[in-house]
Amino acid sequence: MEKKKNVKIIAVNKKASFNYFLSEFKECGVVLLGTEIKSIREGGLSLSDSYIVFRNGEAFILNMNIAPYKKGNIFNHEALRTRKLLLHKKEIVKLEAKVKQEGYSIVPTKVYLSKGKCKIEIALAKGKKLYDKREDKKKKDADREIASNLKKFNNR
Repeated sequence: MEKKKNVKIIAVNKKASFNYFLSEFKECGVVLLGTEIKSIREGGLSLSDSYIVFRNGEAFILNMNIAPYKKGNIFNHEALRTRKLLLHKKEIVKLEAKVKQEGYSIVPTKVYLSKGKCKIEIALAKGKKLYDKREDKKKKDADREIASNLKKFNNR
């Protein structure tokens, strides 16, 4: 996703990049209730364990946890309800065909507000094996150690 003005990142799914190889990022809208968008603006959102499914030619996000709005009344929303994603029909057909291939799924990677509207960045994901995760962890540790040594060296 390119950097834009007026974008406020609400949540990032760090588990997705650790557990999956991510490709084909897409931006989509989501159908929300009034108390949901208010809760999102306060930062009450979690993407862990959420994923996208296709039903009747439409895309839905499951297990996206939006905390109940603190100032809501009896008409407050359910935290884990299924929410519809707003994508073009061609995009849905294309993604659905890739999901039917073995090992692929669609996961949300980011939720942000763009020009006052809530947007979700989704990605095509292929599961990583345990040894892939170990390699990523080793690389991350090595990079962290290099950065630390450079910092020590520059401070002399």
